[in-house]
Amino acid sequence: MLLSIIGLVLTIAVIFLIVWSIRWFWAWLGRGKRLQGVCDDDLVSADVKQVVARLDALRAAQRLGHGEQGPVIRLNRKQLREVRDAERTVREDFLDNLKLGWYQIVMIFFIGSVLGLILEEVWMFITMGVTESRVGLVWGPFSPLYGVGAVLLTLVTFQLRRMHAKGWVVFGVSMVVGGLLEQLTGWGMETFMGAVSWDYIAGGVPGAITKWVAVPFLFFWGLLGYVWYRLIMPDLLWGLGVPTTKRKVVFVTLLSVYLVLDVFMTIMCFDRRAERDAGIPPANAFEQWIDENFSNAFMSERFQNMVIDGTGDAYSAATGQ
Repeated sequence: MLLSIIGLVLTIAVIFLIVWSIRWFWAWLGRGKRLQGVCDDDLVSADVKQVVARLDALRAAQRLGHGEQGPVIRLNRKQLREVRDAERTVREDFLDNLKLGWYQIVMIFFIGSVLGLILEEVWMFITMGVTESRVGLVWGPFSPLYGVGAVLLTLVTFQLRRMHAKGWVVFGVSMVVGGLLEQLTGWGMETFMGAVSWDYIAGGVPGAITKWVAVPFLFFWGLLGYVWYRLIMPDLLWGLGVPTTKRKVVFVTLLSVYLVLDVFMTIMCFDRRAERDAGIPPANAFEQWIDENFSNAFMSERFQNMVIDGTGDAYSAATGQ
């Protein structure tokens, strides 16, 4: 029991560290342009502008090799509240005029894939004491189901926001979107990749409609969609912003290439796994390289929560039992 509590505390600490690291990295990519923006738009008082100007001057001096021992300059609580209110005003105007593009989609998929995987690992550890690899791609800590879900929820709730949709509409639409995502993903994995990652019927989940859709999880998707609509989506898009610096453009471009390659390699590895099980030899040097580096043992160890060949007890693969 004590070890489980310690493990949970450490996992939560890791999540906070990841979130803090993302915020710091994104601030570095953006070079503090958001705070400067609210000052340029005259949305804050002269006192706040003065502190920001002193901060900019201190940073400029440090870049030139001067002022390393300069005083600590911070905004007080009243000034921070003023900045937050101004940022909220700017955020709403930003969202009203935003056109979603590849930049936002790639980053949302990336964030959703990583954080979704972490949350699933934490959930399985808390509820079942299971620690296993639950990744969905051959490289990196990604679960693409959560990434696609985050993208779909963002696209849907963003449009619902434009329509000023009521809460019950958001809840219902999110249920449908989540159910379709689970159904299509589960069916596609089993049909084209010979893999089963979850099975609500075999798992005895109450209200199971199909192997991949169950009523309790439809309500979960509805609730998640509403929370996404009210709390997550606005701040997520506002935090991502638009590519204002070359650093962001380069980073997201490289990330896009990496993710596309990762998805492609994952599909090829599952395809070769199925062919190997069927006794089909590699047809070229690339397939031979896959067989040498992504063997059945590797695939089973990498995707511990899946029944990869489509046989066996799907429930044990989905729950770790």
